[in-house]
Amino acid sequence: MTTVAEPLRRGSGKVWALPGVYLPQADTRLLGRALRAEEALAGADVLEIGTGSGALAVLAARMGARVAATDVSWRAVLSARANAVLQRQRVRVRRGDLAGPARGRTYDMVVTNPPYVPSPQSRPPAGAARAWDAGNDGRHVVDRVCSHAPALLRPAGVLLMVHSGLCGVDLTLGQLESAGLAAEVVAREYVPFGPILGRRLPWLRAQGLIGPGEEHEELVVIRAART
Repeated sequence: MTTVAEPLRRGSGKVWALPGVYLPQADTRLLGRALRAEEALAGADVLEIGTGSGALAVLAARMGARVAATDVSWRAVLSARANAVLQRQRVRVRRGDLAGPARGRTYDMVVTNPPYVPSPQSRPPAGAARAWDAGNDGRHVVDRVCSHAPALLRPAGVLLMVHSGLCGVDLTLGQLESAGLAAEVVAREYVPFGPILGRRLPWLRAQGLIGPGEEHEELVVIRAART
């Protein structure tokens, strides 16, 4: 059985995905708004890391960019390819870890909604959980994106990344700035805890990641530009 989600913008079709593939949610929509705010995307080379359903890759293509996308999940790759075809946009989607399939290339923009949910399990997640679980501190993939981004960006290239405040916004900004990028938070939103965080509230509170009485998660979009 396939699943569908509402489109990221008016006038585009609904997003289709195979079971276990991450569908657009609040974080995807927040990153989508930040992407739409970027100027001069027409003709730019864009890479989406961890494309999932491909919704953001398709959005970038609709804005006139030349888009490549990667994901470690074959189901995500097939879903992203299908959404590009259904919405009549050209997106090159390849299976691989982070930017592995694009090794040796550089881009005007890198977009990513990486796994960032802190997990009691330190071992690598399996199945659908690969789309959100990211180790005890939620930074297993975020740290790797911060490390890889500078080599992927052309001069004046931009990284757009969304993640939760639970995994350390200041730490991400510091890592990107140490790598030579000018980083800032360009969008922020507070959303009610979803089912996954809701089930983990006792553990998250025990770790000091969520305070007593907190009912909302902070989502941020970080923009990091190569100068």
